[in-house]
Amino acid sequence: MWELELMVQRSVSCKLSTFLLHLLLAGFISPTIEAGNSLIPGQPLYDNGTTLISSRGRFELGFFSPASSSRRYIGIWYRNISQTPVWVANRLSPIDGRSGRLSLSGEGTLIVTAVNSSTINWSSSNVTGLTNPEATLFDDGNFAVREAGNDDPDSFAWQSFDFPTDTLLPGMKLGWNVTSGLNRQLTSWMSADDPWPGDYTLGIDLQGDPQLFIWSGLQRLPYWRGGPWNGLHFSGALGMVDPKLFNATFVVDPHQVIYSFNFLDPSPISVLVVYRWGSLRRLVWNGGSGDWSVVWSVPMDSCDTMSVCGVNAVCGVNALRMCSCLSGFLVNNVSSWNPSNSYGCSRMSPLDCGNGTDEFFKFSRSKLPDTSMSVVDRRSMSLDQCRESCMKNCSCKAYASSDISESESGCIMWMGDITDLRLYGDTGGGQDLYVRLAAFELEDEISNQSSGMSRLAVMIAVPALAIFLLVCIAFCVCRCRKRNNCVVVKEIEEEDLDLPLFDLATVLIATSNFAAENKLGQGGFGPVYKGKLVDGQEIAVKRLSNTSTQGINEFKNEVVIIAKLQHQNLVRLLGCCIQGGERMLIYEFMPNGSLDAFLFDEAKCMLLDWQTRYNIIVGIARGLLYLHHDSRLKIIHRDLKTSNILLDQCNIPKISDFGLARIFRGDEMEINTRRVVGTYGYMSPEYGMNEIFSIKSDVFSFGVLILEIISGKKNRGAYQSNYLNLLGHIWSLWEEGKSLEIVDKSIGSFLEVEVTRCIKIGLLCVQERPQDRPTMSLVVTMLSSDNAIPEPKPGFIVALDSSNSSIRKQYLLSINNVSNTTLEGR
Repeated sequence: MWELELMVQRSVSCKLSTFLLHLLLAGFISPTIEAGNSLIPGQPLYDNGTTLISSRGRFELGFFSPASSSRRYIGIWYRNISQTPVWVANRLSPIDGRSGRLSLSGEGTLIVTAVNSSTINWSSSNVTGLTNPEATLFDDGNFAVREAGNDDPDSFAWQSFDFPTDTLLPGMKLGWNVTSGLNRQLTSWMSADDPWPGDYTLGIDLQGDPQLFIWSGLQRLPYWRGGPWNGLHFSGALGMVDPKLFNATFVVDPHQVIYSFNFLDPSPISVLVVYRWGSLRRLVWNGGSGDWSVVWSVPMDSCDTMSVCGVNAVCGVNALRMCSCLSGFLVNNVSSWNPSNSYGCSRMSPLDCGNGTDEFFKFSRSKLPDTSMSVVDRRSMSLDQCRESCMKNCSCKAYASSDISESESGCIMWMGDITDLRLYGDTGGGQDLYVRLAAFELEDEISNQSSGMSRLAVMIAVPALAIFLLVCIAFCVCRCRKRNNCVVVKEIEEEDLDLPLFDLATVLIATSNFAAENKLGQGGFGPVYKGKLVDGQEIAVKRLSNTSTQGINEFKNEVVIIAKLQHQNLVRLLGCCIQGGERMLIYEFMPNGSLDAFLFDEAKCMLLDWQTRYNIIVGIARGLLYLHHDSRLKIIHRDLKTSNILLDQCNIPKISDFGLARIFRGDEMEINTRRVVGTYGYMSPEYGMNEIFSIKSDVFSFGVLILEIISGKKNRGAYQSNYLNLLGHIWSLWEEGKSLEIVDKSIGSFLEVEVTRCIKIGLLCVQERPQDRPTMSLVVTMLSSDNAIPEPKPGFIVALDSSNSSIRKQYLLSINNVSNTTLEGR
């Protein structure tokens, strides 16, 4: 939620006050009416710009809309500091439009409804015993129902601090009220513009020794474990607590198990936030830059996700191998040992508890293992007493101090397998863990450390040798890739493209080292990240991944082709980076993202009225006309689709992704290929079946685009019972004179003659035979002229009714059984 990017709706907004429109869409314009800091029965808060302001002006409560959404929520945010909500009331039931009302009943229950509606969108828990209720927004960000004038927090009948969303404020409690069963947790937003509870939840688990967890999904699968509280901080959350800045407390007693923090100096503004991709971060408000700064974040590396190496194993990012068995343990499956399999390890020799000969091996600087199956004694026990207690219990497999704040005291004992253990190594932090071994195993371990000749040393040496060989192979591969990169650089330079080559350091700084919050999306090329250069220019970085379906040839192809093109409706390439084994393309940043993100989203599609959609259709047509006819090269795109149409801040469309494009010589009309690439649903029949492509292949894809833009539906989908795609459905409606039934209901008003004309042009473009389809020059003319245009001829690829069922099967068989062809649908 913290990286919300406000989006504009129409091109006219760019000529007016774009910034003001952004704030209006987000619902974050500074209020014009202040209703004090309290709400009383009979005086509701309406969604008309009125807000509650805490007594010292630190927090504000009112209605808002996230990002470009029209849905309205009651929220709390820092006033005049950050307009990002830190609490949301009706996250499960938003109000459509500005008709919301927040009221307080005579019994002290808060209620969110729409005006003139009896439906309750949200309400607080029922309150009893209040005779003069009042709901007050306090200066710590808490919104509480109380008896009017009573400021004692212990007397609050209801408070927002007991029901956090994704943000933990100073003074707010995380954890359990054991007496009442209240569990205070943080849950991420579903997306940047939807506060619906997302996939990740931060909370405290009470099993064994209580510890901090992030769970994922409805199954609440452990994703990250902060570990138990060790007197200073959570064992697996190094850096979460800074004693120089704030007091952090963790209370465990019969009534509660809670974590909270408060700043020593009240001036800093800092919060903990759970992000929708599973990250937990501490943010500090940077008044100088006017933005939030990330000062701490987890998971911090590949060893930080839950039990990545399996049971009785240890993870260390700085070790020769990331995963290895604990001393005295052997990997369960040598042939398949890797972190993703998590086979774990088993004890090599049985313990001898009865005779008391077992010993303990010390692991230093460790994150304590999962304490779900542990027993903790918080009395002032010394480490020796803890060892003795563990030795007497045959179920005890390891022990450690439970409190390291001053001197090691208290005792945790693990009664089962060791799970989710990691070593911090030279990074510092962590504490000592003592794992139980058979006596002679410990002797072997000591011998290993002195002579390196024991059985375990051999076990380590064999994998080490294998890793050495793999490193050599990887080195050779890297040399080869580097040589290939050098060849590509040379070829690009020889093209004389006048295209800047960015150095890797510049890109890393611009993208904050490819931070997860800067990731815009994922395509066949690889991930795309947002960045900002030192001069303030925003960029989009396409980074070729190792698993990319495209390779070095497609990379060079895109650089060479798009560098030579300049048109308003083509995305502009700023440069590329080939350094350190990376292959990256740097483009101008498109604030509104891709067309499909608007078109097929129930909320965002309402931002595209008919005039905006018509302008997008015309813009795409002009871009294709430039590629086919007006540029110095004749270029076939071959992968035209909604996700490859980007929108700038004024919703001007830009054709992108030229990795699969082909340059035609002047005398070439069509090309046969043995490698069919593209996307199902946009691929012309002659290309998908006969491996032939031409400019008419792009025309077919453009026709699909037109019909998707008008209908707001994807071509690939079932429509009624007899149609396998959108095209077949539209052909049928066209023949029945009902083509306007496909128009997206969210468009609102439109000119019927203009929409009908565009539908007709779309059908002309998706005709079966390439020679029947118009050229893009004719398409642009037809879009801008009122002259009569010919009637389209239905083709078997889309006329999929019962009379043509055999033809339908024939086409599908042809697609599924393309002989000697690599069909790379994306």
